[in-house]
Amino acid sequence: MRKSAPPLLAIFRTQLQGELLAHVYLRPWDAAVSISDLARELGAPVPTVHREVTRLVDAGLLVETKSGRTRLVTRPENDLVVRPLTELLAVTFGPLPVLSELLIDVAGVAEAYIYGSWAARYRGEPGPTPVDVDVIVVGNADLDKLDEVAEQAGRRLRREVNIRRIRRDRWENPEGDPFLSSVRDRPLVSLPISREGE
Repeated sequence: MRKSAPPLLAIFRTQLQGELLAHVYLRPWDAAVSISDLARELGAPVPTVHREVTRLVDAGLLVETKSGRTRLVTRPENDLVVRPLTELLAVTFGPLPVLSELLIDVAGVAEAYIYGSWAARYRGEPGPTPVDVDVIVVGNADLDKLDEVAEQAGRRLRREVNIRRIRRDRWENPEGDPFLSSVRDRPLVSLPISREGE
């Protein structure tokens, strides 16, 4: 069964296609990435990612090289479409890879989630393109460091990024907190953060 186009940017065939391109195009370096690493980052089966990469290579939106038996992909260089596509990816699918990359090394981040309108679009709710990105960080991360992350992410994503820190005990027991109860009742998108926090 064919999945419908994603509400974040309906010009993509599928949500996976948009996420895959964002993970390749929005890397802060130009290093190639393997298909198995992409599959791990996206939480998708390797054969599915392999098929999607093949389509994108055939369309000229990705460039493939080989290192032994490993297929590596990167964005094309000096292609007319790279800059505008990168900008489109930044404002649509960009929050997930960009925020994950920026938060992964911040001490004290136990969990992190995108909520609000971006999370709603990502989870399939129709609506206008979100004008900002709202993030909840669970743990005891330094507030100044989180402000720096929000600023860096905002520059890369070309929109305001708001990060709110919540202690773990409040996150796990939101009773009596209307804001947290509302956030937890609406769509959330977990950011893959491997560092343990308090």
